[in-house]
Amino acid sequence: MKTAIVFIALLVATPALAAEYKSGAYDLDAAHTKLGFEVPHLVISTVEGRFSKFSGKVDLAEKFEKSKFTVTVDTSSVDTGVAKRDEHLKSPDFFDVQKFPEMKFESTEIKGKPESFRLTGNLTIHGVTKKVVFDSKYLGAVNDGMGSQKVAFSGKTKINRKDFGLKWGAMMEAGPVVGDEVSLDLRVEAGHPAEKK
Repeated sequence: MKTAIVFIALLVATPALAAEYKSGAYDLDAAHTKLGFEVPHLVISTVEGRFSKFSGKVDLAEKFEKSKFTVTVDTSSVDTGVAKRDEHLKSPDFFDVQKFPEMKFESTEIKGKPESFRLTGNLTIHGVTKKVVFDSKYLGAVNDGMGSQKVAFSGKTKINRKDFGLKWGAMMEAGPVVGDEVSLDLRVEAGHPAEKK
């Protein structure tokens, strides 16, 4: 009976520990961060992809709403799992990576609490900057056991690709080959060395 009570207590306590807020400056961990997207294909299905090369910072302030998020993405790192499609996405029809090698996000406002907040910022794609709002969550902080403090977030939003000048579109009988609305799904892990005592 004692063992069961201890086990239940640990289960209850663990989420509280995981969600502990840790202010500080963190660098995005590219090995454990996913910058993903999903776009309609042929009306009835979707194509998923991600960007594999990027850098960024998360500056968590003592007052959470004063925190800052910045990300710079290498557009040539787009990956949908099909090489021919990726080459098309890199072409002037879409990202035009020779002319626009980077896209960027810089936060301008945070509303809400760490466990549920709206992250507003300027997103620049294809040389066009628009305001976007991510529905976001702070997932917690933990020491990774190798001397580094880690924090994690998730965020989702939807944009219209044509708003950013990505206007290519072929039509078929069922409708457009590529839809206009793009869902962005971010799973972010960031870290910094543990403070010396």
